[in-house]
Amino acid sequence: MTRPVKGDYSPYYESYISKVEGENGLTFLKSQLSYAVKLFDNIPEDKGTYSYAAGKWSIKELIGHIVDGERIFAYRALCIARRETQSLPGFEQDDYVKFGNFNKRKLQDLKNEFVTLRESNIIMFNNIDEADLNRRGLANGKEITALAILFIIGGHAAHHLEILKNVYMK
Repeated sequence: MTRPVKGDYSPYYESYISKVEGENGLTFLKSQLSYAVKLFDNIPEDKGTYSYAAGKWSIKELIGHIVDGERIFAYRALCIARRETQSLPGFEQDDYVKFGNFNKRKLQDLKNEFVTLRESNIIMFNNIDEADLNRRGLANGKEITALAILFIIGGHAAHHLEILKNVYMK
């Protein structure tokens, strides 16, 4: 497995893809899973609804957003790998968080959902062959490969985990 190259994704995603270390996105997803679990385990339940500023997401909403994003990105990758020809829709992240009711959930439940989803996505990507990983499709009106989406999943989570660690938990 190699890294996606410019042209495999919209320039918007460069900041996420650049956060993925190494050439193998699956290896990164596996190590990131362990890192995220340790980070989540250090958050007391009573801090789950903490937000560092008015109008910012709570810790539970941030984790819920990571889960929603991973689920949507993985669906897009699956569709592209399976040769879907229709453009896949975008999503408004703030609306998804607003209607996700994450603050009503337990942190442990959100952590378990993240772990289960990530393990499932690792299995899925591990079983997509190289030709299908490099297949191009349309998501949110932009051309992208399933491989680029694999790296976006890791980079998107890395972005939000950095914020969780450095802003919410400092």
